[in-house]
This record gives sequence, C-alpha cells and structure tokens, in this order.
Amino acid sequence: MHLKENAPSVASHGRTVIGFNWIGGREVEGDLPSFDSRSPIDTRDTVGIFPECGERDVEKAAKAAAHAFPSWSQVPLPLRGALLGRVGEMLARHKDKLAAIITREVGKPLREALGEVQETIDLCHYFLGEGRRLHGQTIPSELPNRQITTYRRPVGVVAVMAGGVFPLSTPAARILPAILCGNTVVWKASEDAPTIAYLFARCMMDVGLPPGVLNIINGKGRTGCGKFVVAGIDKGFYQKFCFTGATSVGRSIAEAAGRNLMVPSLELSGKNPMIIMPDCHLESAVQGALWGAFGSAGQRRTSVGNILIHEDIYGPFRNAFMEAVAGMELGNPMAYPDVFFGPMINARLTKVFEDHWSYGVEEEAALLCGGARWTEDNRTEKVHGHIVKGHYVQPCVWEGVTPGMKLFQTEILGPTVNLCRVESFDQAMEWANATPYGLASAIYTEDRALIERFKREIRAGLSSINNSTSGSEAHVPYGGMGWSGNGTREAGPWALDTYTRWHAVNDDVSRSLQLPQIDTDYGIKHRYEASHWEKL
Repeated sequence: MHLKENAPSVASHGRTVIGFNWIGGREVEGDLPSFDSRSPIDTRDTVGIFPECGERDVEKAAKAAAHAFPSWSQVPLPLRGALLGRVGEMLARHKDKLAAIITREVGKPLREALGEVQETIDLCHYFLGEGRRLHGQTIPSELPNRQITTYRRPVGVVAVMAGGVFPLSTPAARILPAILCGNTVVWKASEDAPTIAYLFARCMMDVGLPPGVLNIINGKGRTGCGKFVVAGIDKGFYQKFCFTGATSVGRSIAEAAGRNLMVPSLELSGKNPMIIMPDCHLESAVQGALWGAFGSAGQRRTSVGNILIHEDIYGPFRNAFMEAVAGMELGNPMAYPDVFFGPMINARLTKVFEDHWSYGVEEEAALLCGGARWTEDNRTEKVHGHIVKGHYVQPCVWEGVTPGMKLFQTEILGPTVNLCRVESFDQAMEWANATPYGLASAIYTEDRALIERFKREIRAGLSSINNSTSGSEAHVPYGGMGWSGNGTREAGPWALDTYTRWHAVNDDVSRSLQLPQIDTDYGIKHRYEASHWEKL
C-alpha cells in the first residue's frame, strides 16, 4: 500500500492513498490519467488518487474474471464460505480505520460509518454460514429406478456497480454472495469512494482470495468507465449484472440485459412514505421521521420523502418535528463526530438538490426551513467546524405538498422532506401508494387493525411498523418494486437466488428408456372382491 502526504492545510485529516485497479490478482494502472478522490467535507483533502479506466481496462477485468471462474467454482462451498469469514475478521480488525476513511471520503458521521463497516462484517459472517447451507433437493420420480436431484450452480461472471452513499456495505452485499456461490466479479467502484473500495480489496488480498475472483476498476460513472462496463453486457462479458442507483440508469441496463436474455439485479430510486396516525407515540414518530429524512444527509435510497400526517395530529407533530429539526447539530463530521449529518457526497448531487427548491416555488408549496447552502454568512450556532470548502446544505422542510406536485413524486437525494396533511387512514394509504416507486415505507400507530391493513395494502419491498424507513439487517431481504427495482432481493438466503441457477438432474438406473407422462402407469389399481355395502 502506497501513501503520500496530504496538502498542509488538511494534513491532520490523514495521508493520501495511492490506489490501483485490481485485475487478475495484481494491482495495475489504468489506460487513462488518474483522478483525485476529494473529501466532500473539505475539498482540499485528497483521500486517494486512482486510475481512470477505459474500454480496454474493462475488457481486461472481464477476461480475468472469466479465466478465474472455472477453478473458483470448483472450490468446495464450505471453503469459499470460510474465506468470507476471514474477510469479516480482517474488516473487524481494521474497523476504526475503515470507518474513518468512509467518513473522509463520503462525509458520513463516524457513527454511521462504523455502522456500515459492521454491516459488512455481519454480511461476511452470514454468508460464512450459508457456505454450509446452499442446499438442493431430492425429488421423487413418477418412474421406477429413477432419481431426480437439483443443484444450485454459479452463473459465471457478475458485474457490480453501486453508488457511493454506502460505498462498502452496498457493493459487499452483492460481491460476497456472488463469490460464495462460486461466481467471479468485476466491480466498478464508485467514483465518489474509490479509496474504501481499494482498502476492501486489500482485505481480500490479506486473506488470500485467489487471483481474478474479484476484479476492481475505477473511474467516472455514465460519462466514463461506467458506460464501458454497461457496454460489456452486449459484448457478452457477464452472466449477471447488479446495479444500485437511479431508475433512469437502471432502465438502460435492463434494456441491454433483456437483449441478452440476462436477468439483472436492480436496486433503484425511491420516494418513501411515512404515515403518522393520531394514536402514535409522538416522540418516537418525530425521531423516526428525523432519522428517515436526514440520516446520511437524506441521500439514502430509503430516506423518507413524504410524511403523511393525519389532520388530528398534524399540528402537534409539525411543531415537534420542526423543533427537532431546529435542534440538530450539523457540520463538519471530522472535527465534530457527533453531528447529525455532514455534507452532500459530491458537487453534482449538491447542484441537483439545489434545483429542487425551484419545484416548490413553482408549485407554491410552503418552505418551512432550508433553501440554501450553509456559508460563513448564514451559519448558526448549530453548524460546527470548517464548512467553507465542503458541500454543506441546509435541512429543508416543505408543507402543503400533495400527490400532484413534482415535490411529492420526484426522488430528491438530500436533506429534504415533505409534510402532507391527510384526513383519514384511507387517504394516507392512497397517497402512500401514489408514486411509481415502491422501496421503503413506515407507519406510526398503535392500532393493530390499521397495522395489518398497512402491511397488506402498502406497495413496497420494505416496511417498518413504529420505526423509520431507513435501516435493515444483513439477513433481511432488501429490494423494491415498481420504479424501485425489478423484484430481485439482496441479503439473507434470498440473495442466493440472484447468484445461482437451478440445475435439475435425472439419474435413471433402469437400463431402459423410460418416458415420463408416456410410460407412467396412472391406472395402477389392485382388484379385490366387492364389499357389498348394501347387505350391511
């Protein structure tokens, strides 16, 4: 691992990692000039320097993965699982250092970064166990002297592309089960977080992952390396493609996959509802809404977008929520680790977030707070640390938003949320299902009848009762419906369906050709003397 001194003004943040692609078990340069991974906390801080990859680099990575597949797929499954267990141990050993890099590179508060590393450790431990449980079945045959068995087989080379908000746990949730199942992987690391991807690769190296099983390439998204990775679908580079990101990009990937009769794994955008009923525990509901709206600066795909509040509790909830928003400690998460949220992840998302303010103005929604970047001129005592060189925006709350508005319908990654007044539970459910998305959802109520209706009627892949929209566990199926995904699920045993294909084997020892449906004796029946029930 190579390091260099950082700029003097940010030397206290840590040194700069000189990173590489990892292809075929070797650290290699790319075909194009390198790029800097700059911290959104302070853009003077160069967290890492990485090669920008071109078309040839993608092809090299895909070939290395294809070359490694035959031998890796023959490694006994429990041994593949044991290797993932060692990866988890390595992550646990360096948990604090990895979390510090996540905070530097994407701007998360340290508690969230530590949680992300722990989630990845949990995934390693879970799939270690699945290495002893990747079961097939024995199926009875309708013909004699014939046995039918089914097996899970690896699919081949898996491509992985994921955003940078969860730069470690989100790609790991794809990479770990893919590797466990005997596949090999080409991972295009997020351009916003290449350093943590490189350090994950170093953990893989340290535990002895064979060459070519995981290959990591770096570069920009749809305007750079990412487009070459997607183009690899039509070139036949992969047998599975996993993407986490915007619905618009997911559609283009699905089109390419469809042309090649490949089923992709897509985790896409969301506009997640939270219903607040009059009988809720008010303090708990406010805290759940606050976390859902502003955790990770509102950049999670599971962040709450529309809070649907029954009119009987609208005033009390609104007042308590706005008081909680005003009380959040914000700012630089490196200098002040306990801030609720820090900066946006990059300049592009910051600009998109700023653009959404025009939606509310055009649609005459009421802006209760927010609407600008934090600067030295407008900062308050709740904003801590050096912010001038970072991507810091104010938490934004809108009121009077209805389903016909762009604010209600559009996913906006950033610290913004809509307060929506509803007259009844029926209207709340109608509005909760009024967007084309279906990722996360939540309700706060003590009424068990309403809870049961919510569970039956909500159109979402993830639902929480008296908890926030954000927060899942390593063994729980994760994914959405509608514009939020194509039905595939990550984590838990459900992930195994994504990375394996079923193989049915008929083993006939009769020494004659037996044809099901044709040679089957459906009329088997022994003849007995009649019972003569009429004489009883």
